[in-house]
Parts: sequence; C-alpha cells; structure tokens
Amino acid sequence: MNDDPPNPALLPGGLIDLLPPEAEAEAEAVYAVMAVFASHGYQRVKPPLLEFEEGLLTGSGAAMAEQTFRLMDPESRRMMGLRADMTPQVARIAATRLAGSPRPLRLSYAGQCLRVHASQLAPDRQVAQAGIELIGPDNPAADAEMVLLAAEALEAVGLTRVSFDLTVPPLGPALLDEAGISGPARTKLTHALDRKDAADVAALGGSAAGLLTELLLAAGPVGPALRVLEGARLGAASEALCQRLAAMVGLIQAQSAGLRLTLDPLEFRGFRYHTGICVTVFAPGHYEELGRGGRYISGEQEPATGLTLYPDAMLRARPKPAPRPLVFVPLGSREGPALREAGYATVAALEAVPDSLAEARRLGCSHIVQDGAAVPLPE
Repeated sequence: MNDDPPNPALLPGGLIDLLPPEAEAEAEAVYAVMAVFASHGYQRVKPPLLEFEEGLLTGSGAAMAEQTFRLMDPESRRMMGLRADMTPQVARIAATRLAGSPRPLRLSYAGQCLRVHASQLAPDRQVAQAGIELIGPDNPAADAEMVLLAAEALEAVGLTRVSFDLTVPPLGPALLDEAGISGPARTKLTHALDRKDAADVAALGGSAAGLLTELLLAAGPVGPALRVLEGARLGAASEALCQRLAAMVGLIQAQSAGLRLTLDPLEFRGFRYHTGICVTVFAPGHYEELGRGGRYISGEQEPATGLTLYPDAMLRARPKPAPRPLVFVPLGSREGPALREAGYATVAALEAVPDSLAEARRLGCSHIVQDGAAVPLPE
C-alpha cells in the first residue's frame, strides 16, 4: 500500500494545465477569431458557466444531458448543470432575453466547457469554444455564411489548408421513410449505414439498396457526390434536402472557389440537436476536429444555424509561430515602452545584477538592451 501523499500536480483525466507559451497563444487565437466574427456583425454574449438544470437541459440542451456535470446550488437548493456546450445557452438567450431583437440575430461567444466523458479521438474533457449562431433565417445563404466565416476565422490564425466536411443527418432517415423500411429491419440497416458497411447495406436495403450503396460510396469531394444526388430518383423530402445542400454549396463556391468541401451524404455525425445540414472542419494530417456546426431549432421553434471552433485543436493543427522576442531590460534602462511598441516583450530587471547577460539567459530572454537598442544574446 502506498501511503505517499498524491502529487499536487496530478489532475483528473481529461484536464490539463495550459502553460506558457501555449496559454498566451490560445488567448491570441480566440481574440483573432472573435475579431473576424465581430467584423461580420456578430455580437458577443457571455453565458454563465452554471445554470439551473431545467433551463440548461431543455430544447437543444437536452442532447447534452449525458455530458453535463450536475451539482446542487447551496443557496436555492436547486440542481444546476455545468455547461458542456455553449450553443444551447446562446439559444436560450436568443429565445428569452433577446426575443424582441430583430432577426436575423447574429451572436458570437467564447468560453470553456466541461464534459463528463472524453473519447479516444477527443481526450480533453475541458473544451475551449469560440463560435457563432445565426438565428431566424432558414435558407441556404445562412448555412453558407457559417462555412465562409469559419474559413475566414481559421485563416486569421494561420490555418489556410482546411477542409469542410458536409453531412445531411436527416437524409438517411428520409430515404428509409420513402422506401418504407421500418422496425427491426430499419434498425439493422441504420447500423450498417453508420458502420459504412456496403455489403450489409446492399443485403438489407431492399428496394433502396442500390441508391443507399451508391450514396455510401459517393463520400468524398463535393462535386462528384452532388452529381450522384442529382442523378438519383428521390422522394419529396429527400429531394428538398439535396436541393438545399446544392444551393448552399453553390453560394460557398461563388465566394470562395478554392475552399475544400467534401460531402458524406449518409453520415450521421453531429450533436443530436442538429436538424439539417451539418459541417465538421478538419486540417490535413490532423485527426482532431477543428470545429463543428449545423442547423438546429432555437428555443421552441425558431430556425437557427451555427458553428463552433475549438481553439486548442486549432493551435495543435497550425504551423508553430516564431516565438515573440523577449528582451531583458537592465535596471535603469528606459527603452521598455519603445520596445513593446515595436513588438518585443520585455522583462525588466527589478534589481541590479552583476552580469546582465547571464541574467538574461537565466530568464530565457532572446535579446538584451545594449546602447539603447535590443540586440540578440551572443551564442
């Protein structure tokens, strides 16, 4: 039996200390992203970390119930939840405090969320978010705006080679409805579609087997996948979803022809509150999602769409920036303000030291003030 006291640096699984220089880099990335959102008219809101359970977990928030930490408020003696995602909170604000504001309502947000469970692909349980919600319009232009603004925000932090993976979660169920597939057969077929098992889809799909298999194999660049959908014989509900998707893609490509778009027509990926076209953002060579969003219902019945970026994942995916030069300013030197104005970070001596060069090295500085200027430390 080990009686040694626990290491005070030990943290619960999925939680980390963000240290220099990463903590500063994250703050700068969030600032850059939020500046892009603000430049397009998105006004920032700041929901609380905790809310009463019945408010946090209603509407779109119900989908996050299993990921929500709960505790009792010692003042009101009511149960509270610690947010696992900020979108339901923004939806609540839109439906209550901003119910009388003109639509379309453009809101942005940034903050930390905490989730009960991590996953192998997403091991962090504390998740930073920075996102936008567009509440009121229900049209392809609103869907396209989410992708275009996310691309601009990612470019602002140095991520120019990104991919937006489009999905249509309602399409699969609509196709199964139109084919009259229900009961246990539908359950098995849904599982086969989720596993991307073309053989089982062909065996279980009945009259829809050919179309479902074709759509399953069409996943990839958006152009060929859209042509498969355009050539398919679809029912009214499926046709409407595909026309909406094609219109959204056309608007995106008209404004950003080089943006990489992929399409997986039968992918179910998304939070359970998503009701229409969804998007997941990736960077080449990185398995982590950089962001995720899609269409949902805000409040009781108001259409909305949004997209959330994950600053921690963004920083891991972008090229490492050159560190900001750090200048040691000996006691009595007055160059600090001018150096900071020029883009340097300064470390001012608080007392006289016998060897300024040695002190600058000890503090990890890259430069030192000599003769009124910042000069690199000698090798």
